[in-house]
Amino acid sequence: MEMPVVEVREYGVWLLAKNVEQYIKRILVEEDVKSPQERNEELFSASADAGNNFYEKGDFAASGIASLESYLLKKVGLFPDILERKVKQHFDKGDHVSALVTGEFYTKREHFPGFGRPFVFNAEVLLKVGRTAEAKDAARGALKSPWWTLGCKYQEVADIAQWDDEQIEYIKEKVTDEGRQEDLKKGKEPAQIALDEAAFLLDLASVEGTWDACVERVADCYRQAALDDIATFILHRD
Repeated sequence: MEMPVVEVREYGVWLLAKNVEQYIKRILVEEDVKSPQERNEELFSASADAGNNFYEKGDFAASGIASLESYLLKKVGLFPDILERKVKQHFDKGDHVSALVTGEFYTKREHFPGFGRPFVFNAEVLLKVGRTAEAKDAARGALKSPWWTLGCKYQEVADIAQWDDEQIEYIKEKVTDEGRQEDLKKGKEPAQIALDEAAFLLDLASVEGTWDACVERVADCYRQAALDDIATFILHRD
């Protein structure tokens, strides 16, 4: 399984790259397009010394591809911020059709599985062109993903989706002792209840921006599910 590269932000994580190799290759490409005075040659030396042939310096210029964004998407991989930048460029040119097509392409589940951000952005694109009903549906689709993958505040998406606070209240009830007992009575396995609770806690933390307050409890949920390594990883501090 590939390990995605993410950046932790106040209300969740932002996907930087789908895997480490694509992330490193992008860094090298972006360094290569800089002027010789600005370029950090040590990055290329370090990559070569490590035996990684992710990118050959000069490949971008030799490719004949017009823009850095197009090169990255064609030769390196799909990146959320690059796709969003492409949509903005289409809008800047007045090309709403291409913006809509790119926004829809962004949401294909095989591209960024498990992340809600593409659906949030597509909702914003649809809203921008006046397709309010479709934007609402897209936002509601985004909220079916973990809320900490939305790439923005929960409330911004909930407003587009026209959701009230019922879902938040439901989740708050699920992480109470009463909620756990109810799941047990329904026959749900204790390990699954613990994993569900961890997911609910992360969703709530993304709403309130209170990651540190829930770390211990999330780790305990993973211990209850016999996933001690994950619990240890969650509690790790440099």
